[in-house]
Amino acid sequence: METHQYEIALIGAGPVGMFAAFYAGLHTADTLVLESLGEVGGQPANLYPAKTIYDIGGYPSITGAGLTDQLHAQLDHFNPTVVTGATVTAIEDAHPGFTLKTTAGDFHTASVIIASGGGAFTPRPLAVDYDHALDGQSVLYNIRDPHDLAGLDVAIAGGGDSAIDWALALAPVAKSVHLIHRRNQFRGLESSVAALAETEAQLHTPYLIAGVQQQDARLNLQLAEVRGTAHPTLSVDRLLVNYGFVSANTQLQNWGVALTRNEVVVDSTMATSRPGIYAIGDAVTYPGKLKLIASGFGEAPTAVNAALLRLHPDRRQPLHSTQLYH
Repeated sequence: METHQYEIALIGAGPVGMFAAFYAGLHTADTLVLESLGEVGGQPANLYPAKTIYDIGGYPSITGAGLTDQLHAQLDHFNPTVVTGATVTAIEDAHPGFTLKTTAGDFHTASVIIASGGGAFTPRPLAVDYDHALDGQSVLYNIRDPHDLAGLDVAIAGGGDSAIDWALALAPVAKSVHLIHRRNQFRGLESSVAALAETEAQLHTPYLIAGVQQQDARLNLQLAEVRGTAHPTLSVDRLLVNYGFVSANTQLQNWGVALTRNEVVVDSTMATSRPGIYAIGDAVTYPGKLKLIASGFGEAPTAVNAALLRLHPDRRQPLHSTQLYH
């Protein structure tokens, strides 16, 4: 059993957790990062490495893989202890600090910052009966590289930011792109919707997918007009279902912090109901919370500074990174 006690332990090594660990390093904090997956990077690294992200400060656009690479370079600058394949099962009071019970052993820390995101994600499935042997073949719920669909006719089901982003990414490489949405208006960023209008992507609105059948190497999609009578058929090579994800952040219930709708309640310093435990990113809720990577990046310094002020009340924390170097 490890007996070393860290100053800060980050639970989760997605983008927000990685940046928080880097920021803790700026303050020379002895930092531990625990990640349940086999690699760091979270959703951008594991779910959409080739998709373009537009809402990261300093980057007009960057792919999920590119963002992960940059965050990794930051993280390595201070070389915190990173343990992957470590699912936290309990956070026990240790007087002082906490013992983190994990599948990779026990770890001791003076403070904890939860950055577990939305937890485990599973895609929302098509709400129609179809042969699930097509999953991963012709019916896709995730792709890692748009070029895997080069030269193919691709239908995308969904109308949010992710669906629009994939349509924009696929438009230059696919033979054709068809975006199917149940409303006439899309729910994506206005700039992305405007960019979509400049592509040759074909919009099928307001339609739902009523059936999926394979014919030879093609998919026949039966569409149903919302509040209408039209039932056209669309023939494509691949269907990318992009109805979002259902999160399973059930581990939060074992960590002894106050929750609302399975999200961690925090105050203006990102403190939870348990003194010494903070939370940031998509795992948290507070009035006006926006679930964006950019928002989580802003929450990270607040949590780190609050944790270190609690541990070292007589130590003045620099407000700017430039104050950390002489």
